[in-house]
Amino acid sequence: MAEINTLSQFLTAAKTSYQVYDLGRRVQHIDMIAFEQIEALKSPYPYPVQGHAHMALVFWDASQQHFVWFIKLPLDEQGMLSPAPRSQFIQMIIDALGRDPTKPLTEDEQQTLANHPFNFKPSQEKLALFNALVRKLLGLRASTQYEFAAQYLAGECPQAHWQQLGFQGLADICVRAAELDHSDRLVRALTQAPPEVQRAICQCLEHLTPPDAVAQTLFDRFNATEGDEQLYFLRALAGNTQLAIQAVNSLIGKAPLNADTLVTIAARVWLVLRQDALRLEYLESLALQPQTFFNQVFADIVAIPSLRSLLLSDLRRPERSQALTEAVGGLFRATRK
Repeated sequence: MAEINTLSQFLTAAKTSYQVYDLGRRVQHIDMIAFEQIEALKSPYPYPVQGHAHMALVFWDASQQHFVWFIKLPLDEQGMLSPAPRSQFIQMIIDALGRDPTKPLTEDEQQTLANHPFNFKPSQEKLALFNALVRKLLGLRASTQYEFAAQYLAGECPQAHWQQLGFQGLADICVRAAELDHSDRLVRALTQAPPEVQRAICQCLEHLTPPDAVAQTLFDRFNATEGDEQLYFLRALAGNTQLAIQAVNSLIGKAPLNADTLVTIAARVWLVLRQDALRLEYLESLALQPQTFFNQVFADIVAIPSLRSLLLSDLRRPERSQALTEAVGGLFRATRK
């Protein structure tokens, strides 16, 4: 048997089809070629959280029976998968499933791997969204909660019945937003449904790229609200970077960003930080927070490969404020300890 060094090699040898999703920051698909580069230690993991990659790997065989592994693997200082834990996990998989990777993958064997040391449990919201994406990917029917969710969002049920809505049903609707009249139903709900329903829809949409009409409605609702409620709409704009940039710029124009907004941007809307002016304003707001908070948030965003070089360059900008200069100094002192 040829040596197996990566999950891609194992699943290919086992004659399965597979897809990979990140479940760390947002629920988002990882391109197959990109995943192979990550596994080959040629590219950093694109969406790190606290020094780890949080992945969901869904695979299926010729019978169309599908299986899911939730995998949390540590990253090195460069954001690459750490070789030793990666090899340990692969060897554990091979040992559990036998030395022949082409053998059928049974439910019992999946159970053997269910509690492996590299396992993690996604939040219920992310799990619901992931389930909806997988069902659509495999051409399966939506969940049993889907029909009532569709009826409720269409206004065919009393608004007071919102507590009967299942989050999974809303996730199914949002994943299928471009189909049929689901976009219209979401627009209606975001303007007329109770706040609890609007927040749940936002929690789904923050992992997706919403249709233009839905994105515009989210932006309008963002401008019409404030405080914690406003941040739900900002998070839901994560899939539309241009509107997210406009939203964050409008907040910066009023006052320094508060702690909740800084965390929201870092966790969900980090792509707006590729804009130079906006990123500098973000850092200036971050510098007004306690040193420990500054260190934690900066460490989180500088680990994102698409932001790393930009942020490191910002630390050397001579025109930074005194507050940011002091915060950077505190960061360096903490790093040296």
